Amino acid sequence: MTKWLTLLGLLGVLTLPLVFQLTPLEILKLKTFDSLVTEEKPSGYFTILNITEEDIADEGGYPLSRQTLAQIQINLLRKGAIGVGWVLAFPQPDRFGGDFEFTESLAFAPSVLAMFENDNGEYPPTTGTVILGDDKGGLNSKGVVENIQVLKNNANQGIAVARTDVDSLVRRLPLLLRTPDGWVPAYGTEVLKILAGADTYVIKTNENGLEEIRVKGLSPVPVDSLGRKWISWVDTPQTDLKEMDVENKFVFVGFTAKGIMPQLATPVGLLEPHKIQAALAESILIENSPYIPDYSIAVELSLLLISILCIWALINFFGITFGIVYAVLFMSSTGFYGYWTIQQGVLIDVTWTLISQFITASTAFYIRFREQYKLRQQIKKQFEHYLDPRQVKELQKNPDLLKLGGEKRYATFLFTDVRGFTSMSEKLEPEEVTYIMNKALTAQQKAVQKHGGMVDKYIGDAMMAIFNAPIDQDFHENKAIDCARDIQKNMDDLNYELSHKGLPPVAIGVGINTGYAVIGNMGSESRFDYTAIGDAVNTGARLESGTKEAGVDVLIGYSTAIKSDYQLKELEPLSVKGKEKPLQVYTWS
Repeated sequence: MTKWLTLLGLLGVLTLPLVFQLTPLEILKLKTFDSLVTEEKPSGYFTILNITEEDIADEGGYPLSRQTLAQIQINLLRKGAIGVGWVLAFPQPDRFGGDFEFTESLAFAPSVLAMFENDNGEYPPTTGTVILGDDKGGLNSKGVVENIQVLKNNANQGIAVARTDVDSLVRRLPLLLRTPDGWVPAYGTEVLKILAGADTYVIKTNENGLEEIRVKGLSPVPVDSLGRKWISWVDTPQTDLKEMDVENKFVFVGFTAKGIMPQLATPVGLLEPHKIQAALAESILIENSPYIPDYSIAVELSLLLISILCIWALINFFGITFGIVYAVLFMSSTGFYGYWTIQQGVLIDVTWTLISQFITASTAFYIRFREQYKLRQQIKKQFEHYLDPRQVKELQKNPDLLKLGGEKRYATFLFTDVRGFTSMSEKLEPEEVTYIMNKALTAQQKAVQKHGGMVDKYIGDAMMAIFNAPIDQDFHENKAIDCARDIQKNMDDLNYELSHKGLPPVAIGVGINTGYAVIGNMGSESRFDYTAIGDAVNTGARLESGTKEAGVDVLIGYSTAIKSDYQLKELEPLSVKGKEKPLQVYTWS
């Protein structure tokens, strides 16, 4: 009962963090994805242009005039760039009066300017979208800072959004943001739209929210219900103003000089906004790029519950050694499945499942070990005085040899009894009777252990022993007869000792019988003993009682005699209580 309550407790405790998506678990999951997601090669369509501190110094300091930016734009196009993305915002007119020149330069090739989020409640015009399904899901924009109108006339705009996850790292970016009037593209998404010559986005939704976003001419991009894409941190080529290696590339322009643009924390380190938006554009173009499916929690929860039950069953069914081996194999399979799915681009986390499997395995191992330890101690306590120590160790090593509750088993049963015990008790002092009985029973017990039998119980001046239980014995009929011989020999030695102490001799009657009986732990729930019951047992006891009538010290039943290797002497059939026909009995010659 305790075992099953423990299992139910584990199921409850270990599923709660996954159900409620606790922050530490979410961080662990994201870190796992960061480390296992395959690094992709650059698409070859993009280059990053870094404006460095040296460049700013050459131009006389920051800010650069827009005439200078216009010249950079023209130089890039002369070097063969197919478009330029300024991951910068220009919300105020140029104080140097260079807006006209910069505006003219933007018109020479596809150009994109950045908008940055701001809680001002102001939104740019929405982009044309086609929605397949219900218009639901997505991230809401709180407002943006737009570029001045003259620049917007000759360039496209996209929101350079970089929202962080629970661990304050940027790794998932929305492709579109929802405004009160519709949808506005993220910066990297807008870059791909103008390069593809498209004018609309296609949004596919499901019951949870967004499912896919597609730019005309490009493959659909799987997203989560909020419209976010997992970023592959591609090592996009980088250049500078002196080198300008930009031929046939769309160029993302930004400042890397300190103190100008913020550096944002990502799984690959601190990055400036233009590098993050370049990574978004690269990620959109990657076939089978990573994404977290909406059904991930359901899969992770199912894996968790199934694996806890399987690990628990493996250790409890196969035992400690094989159970742990199978549990380790099961855990390895789970880990491989998690690794394989991530490599396929489906971000399903099994980290918590593996941790839960380890906790479950450890708990099941402890309970199983504790049960076996208690069982071994119980075996030692129950059998150490009745079996040879080597047999006790064998039972402790393999407790399954004891079928709790009893099993039908073929065995040989030996009974002894002290003759004349009542009259001896009347003549001697209690201390003398106790001394004699302890010596007599010890002599018998040593003979039983010597021949691999088990002393089942003492009943006053009588003893019951079993051969071939609980441990299998070959030729157990012979061993029982040999034991009877040694009992008589030990009693002769004891009587010699008693005679020197002035005490009367002791005579022992022995009955031996072989047959099937139910052998095992029997009794009440709170108290039980290892014993045997059945007709073969009762017959053995009757044979011991009949030794005096037969005039011999040892009576051996027919089923024992026919399977022994000894030449035994057949006696007159013996009538015993409970048997309609007399029993065929033997003694040694």
